[in-house]
Amino acid sequence: MDPLFMANSYFRRRKFKETVEICTVILEKNPYDQAAWHLKTRALTGQVYVDEVDVDEEGIAEILMDDNIIASVSRPGTSLRGPTANHGGPSQGVRPTSQSGRPLSGFVRPGTQSGRPGTMEQAMRTPRTAHTARPVTSASGRFVRLGTASMLSSPEGPFINLARLNMTKYAARPSLAKGLFEYIFHHENDVRNALELAALATEASQFSDWWWKVALAKCYYRLGMYREAEKQLRSALKTDEVIDSYLHLARVYCRLDQPLAALEVYQLALKQFPCETTLLTGMARIYEGLTKMEEAVKLYKQVLTHDSMHVEAIACIATHHFYSDQPELALKFYRRLLQMGVYNGELFNNLGLCCYFSQQYDMTLTCFERALALAENDIVLADVWFNIGHVAVGICDMKLAFQCFRLALSHNNDHAEAYNNLGVLELRRNHLDAARSFFQASFVIAPHLYEPHYNFAALADQLGDLQSSFVSAKRAVESFPSHVDSQELLKQLKQHFSLL
Repeated sequence: MDPLFMANSYFRRRKFKETVEICTVILEKNPYDQAAWHLKTRALTGQVYVDEVDVDEEGIAEILMDDNIIASVSRPGTSLRGPTANHGGPSQGVRPTSQSGRPLSGFVRPGTQSGRPGTMEQAMRTPRTAHTARPVTSASGRFVRLGTASMLSSPEGPFINLARLNMTKYAARPSLAKGLFEYIFHHENDVRNALELAALATEASQFSDWWWKVALAKCYYRLGMYREAEKQLRSALKTDEVIDSYLHLARVYCRLDQPLAALEVYQLALKQFPCETTLLTGMARIYEGLTKMEEAVKLYKQVLTHDSMHVEAIACIATHHFYSDQPELALKFYRRLLQMGVYNGELFNNLGLCCYFSQQYDMTLTCFERALALAENDIVLADVWFNIGHVAVGICDMKLAFQCFRLALSHNNDHAEAYNNLGVLELRRNHLDAARSFFQASFVIAPHLYEPHYNFAALADQLGDLQSSFVSAKRAVESFPSHVDSQELLKQLKQHFSLL
């Protein structure tokens, strides 16, 4: 059988390693075989390819050193970075939030579950874990790993010597240039050479090919030149309206912290491509980031009407129902994920919580046992033990609850909620000093939580330390303005200080 035919067959079946091996043998016999050369570049790209639209983490350096932000303090409801007002969504008293004040998403996406610090001081104080030894940026994290993988793919050295490559020659040949650009951009992670090739190819196509304009925008975006990327994407849309251009343009506006402009782009795209699930999902993510949970859930439901197997939409709707005091509905959605083949510790942890709050106690501990067996890292194990501790509190087994919270801390020493609950249990045992230390550890690790601030304020008031109580009560009110007990305690302390 023809080796090139076999290589093409492996490539269509996404067996990139076998494709590269066959193409390497062909090129050893005939180094000028353009078909094998092109297929090998595509196979090497496929080994490390990531979707630039969905996979985009914003690190601490991108936040603090971004020169494209117009206003340092944005209006409520217009920013994805600063704290936003609650627009009908659940409060922190019902649903856990991140440090920026937004409810945690039901689906792990870049920037949704990470407790990313907002300032450099918080980044330096952030406790280090085994998974994040230091606060890294997107460029120093994901892209460096891709470069390392590219060197491992060919032990003799790089497949293409970019320093000796005649970019003008390849730019005039679109059939080879596009595969070469993807190889340089994704596999070699050489953005500057990719930018040069894209610029020459755009000029060679007489500025009429939308693909090269989007490629230029990708390079500009990777280099942090967001306004130039916006211009290229706008020009690409004038040439040809493609979904990819709309998605990248909305991504640029999100990085510029202009979510309302991104929503306008999505709405314009939906007029051309109605019922497109990627566009609806992008709008739902932005509404979720703006804490407009009702609008986000409506869009996720629209996604499910067109794609009933959409995992992200099912998970986010299930999370919304759970925190809206509808655990029975959330249980149905999580069971749907289980039927679809999603089988991990996080899902069984959520199933256990839904069974517990739905009063299906026979299945609760079984789901948690399965979650402990399937947990892939210590972070997940800590969360599962923390939830088992809540179940133990519900059945009034305080010894079991104490052991569970301790086990949570043994797996994740930075679990602020476990510290807070241990403080409450120590307070019930009348161990005031231990309770005080646990509350302090909790709000030092997670200053955005209001519970440890309030508990510490109440304990300090009981011990007669009114100054510390006043400071903690004030922080509790700032973290959660609707908490009545914090407001009452702060009011009493203010009256006391005014009498003095």
